[in-house]
Amino acid sequence: MDLHSLFNLDGRVALVTGGSRGIGRMFVEGLLAAGCARVYISARKVEQMEETIAHFGADRVIGIPADLSQMDGMQHLADEIARRESKLDILINNAGAAWGQPFLEFSEAGWHRTMDLNVKTPFFLTQKLHPLLVAAASPGRPAKVIHVSSIDGQRINPWETYAYQASKAGLIQLTRRMAARLIEDNIVVTSIAPGAFPSEMNKAAKNAPDASAAGIPAKRIGVAEDMAAAAIYLASRAGDYVVGDTLTVDGGVVNAYLPSHFADPGGKG
Repeated sequence: MDLHSLFNLDGRVALVTGGSRGIGRMFVEGLLAAGCARVYISARKVEQMEETIAHFGADRVIGIPADLSQMDGMQHLADEIARRESKLDILINNAGAAWGQPFLEFSEAGWHRTMDLNVKTPFFLTQKLHPLLVAAASPGRPAKVIHVSSIDGQRINPWETYAYQASKAGLIQLTRRMAARLIEDNIVVTSIAPGAFPSEMNKAAKNAPDASAAGIPAKRIGVAEDMAAAAIYLASRAGDYVVGDTLTVDGGVVNAYLPSHFADPGGKG
């Protein structure tokens, strides 16, 4: 046993949906650092995707434009990967959407877009990529599917993002159910629940990191190394025996947050 063999991803092929920015780009950086031969990314905005490819190098990062809110967009992405690769070692279902509106005004359009991209897409894209995942999988080196959920699926946040919170809670349960089936094919399914990381999905952390950090037990927002490390752990040999679980990466918000009005002034809890 050695550290390199536990955490390296040498020669593996990965796909990160929504990989051109934010948390998705953090995953890409981590996978490349751990040795992935190629990382495919998908996004709707071609300019952002091309910028990410230019940053990391077109020899290791390949972009495929796709609208994953639609079934034909998922099929297009799966077909393009199959055209270029005989197997897929790692799939990170990161693409997602959020929608906030007051309860009495919350729209059906916002509900459907959020639920479709956050729950429907991870399921059906994994289904469509199943042959490539099976081709990469073996008992000694399983393929990996990592869903990106959220701490907002584990606890209530103060914002009226009803569909987002419901979808992320659903994705955590979907992770368990998919894991129970796909482990039969030597495919390990897990999820990562990020907390406050700077991104377009979390403008508070991006635009006001110090204010966001004030409510986090670790007293800081997440950085790229935190998210990259979580993905490397789950995608590598180190995470082979972690099946169906959700890794919470949030500086303690879900499991170590102690509101001041619950604290004992005497320090005994």
